[in-house]
Amino acid sequence: MNQLNLTILLALSYSYSANQPETSPEKTNSPNLLIIQTDEHNFRTLGCYRAQLSHEQAFMWGDGNYVETPNIDYLAKSGVIFTKFYAATPVCSPSRGSLVSGMYPQYTGAPVNDVPMNRNIVTFAEVLSKAGYQNGFIGKWHLDGEDKPGWEPVSKFGFEDNKYMYNRGHWKKLVESVDGPQVGSVNSNGDPIYDLNGADEKSFTTDFLTDRAIQFFKRNASVPFCLYLSYPDPHGPDLVRPPYDQMYTNLPYVAPANYYVNGENAPSWAKPEKNAGIDQSQYFGMVKCIDDNIGRLLKYLKSEKLIENTVIIFTSDHGDLRAEHHRENKGVPLEASAKVPLIISYPARIPSGAVVNKVFNTVDFAPTILSFLNQKAPAEMQGRNFADLLTNPVNQKDWEDITFMRSTGLGNTGNWVAAVTSRYKLILSKNDEPWLIDLQEDPYELINFISKPEMEPVVKELAKQLSNYAQKRNDPFLQGTKMAEDLKTIL
Repeated sequence: MNQLNLTILLALSYSYSANQPETSPEKTNSPNLLIIQTDEHNFRTLGCYRAQLSHEQAFMWGDGNYVETPNIDYLAKSGVIFTKFYAATPVCSPSRGSLVSGMYPQYTGAPVNDVPMNRNIVTFAEVLSKAGYQNGFIGKWHLDGEDKPGWEPVSKFGFEDNKYMYNRGHWKKLVESVDGPQVGSVNSNGDPIYDLNGADEKSFTTDFLTDRAIQFFKRNASVPFCLYLSYPDPHGPDLVRPPYDQMYTNLPYVAPANYYVNGENAPSWAKPEKNAGIDQSQYFGMVKCIDDNIGRLLKYLKSEKLIENTVIIFTSDHGDLRAEHHRENKGVPLEASAKVPLIISYPARIPSGAVVNKVFNTVDFAPTILSFLNQKAPAEMQGRNFADLLTNPVNQKDWEDITFMRSTGLGNTGNWVAAVTSRYKLILSKNDEPWLIDLQEDPYELINFISKPEMEPVVKELAKQLSNYAQKRNDPFLQGTKMAEDLKTIL
């Protein structure tokens, strides 16, 4: 067989040695694809991302308060790390829909959570399936409407092996039954709940899903495969099994430098909220458990001589503010909410230790990965193809440093829309004056630079780019709304 198994691992968990992988005795012509995706993952919890930041930005919860992530860091050292990868909409369903479809959320049918993605969407997995790949999806999907958990959705979107795919929920314990996988914690009415309920290294969800991923590898070792492994952690509730629940409880957590914000001066999308705890111990524990499980995956791929034939990708759907701006969770254009990890490792073609600092978006993922695998992207895909940057990451000067984000919202009911570069964000909102964030001058995102005279050329250019996007991508947020009027005023 003249095919080199394609595995792009969107990476999310476990510990593995940083030694170079062993060479496979035989090589085919196409790689496997393994995608590992986490949920609501703050990029500062990863060592490879902290290494790209100033000390103050890297250790937002205090010196010495961090998680070691050697396995995810190994992927970054053996591949390329993207420091400016943003969610098209920093909420689960819209972001995930844009990633698999290569289309902006206003086109997928899922611009908000808990609505089904349009059934006619052609995902990257469907293209790979037609090219002969055995495709599987394990873990949280969140593109099949309101079903919860919703095991094995009928609409597979190219992921034919989807026994362990479930629609939504952040369950902490999963078990096998005669009827298939089930949530292992229930209330007195028999309804599934998020309790740990004695979850251990076999039943804790991150571990359970990793075991099923290894089983998938065993079943498909002789054919090209694509596995999408979607961990529901480190999304809340902040609960993790022993011993991870005690690993970080004694750290002296401090409030982030942008914790004490003036609510009167903050825009509506950055107002402080009541609940914003600074203790990160359980969140850190979830991240550590993920990294350890990624290590298990890497160890297996190495032992079976698959690792050099595997493209491994680690990413997330959106971030988590983790007390920055006195807020939790996501859904806003601030860095810790909207910026997510993206690491792609494939030493056969991707230079090791590369760093790309230009701006990208989840909508760019599908056309890029298809191109990298020598497959033609469907014409409907709207993202940009950055496959050339994977093999030649030093040549970034020709990449247009611009992308676009939007809030959730049906029709024209969105709260905000933004044009983003690696340095600036122009944010238009239905409730606020326009904002310009300068990440170089104000990495804490507390100052509005919109009225600074020296910023006028920047504002004009970003507004022009946003106007072009609105017309080309038919974004209803910029049609007959206050945001549309603000854009006209700037231009």
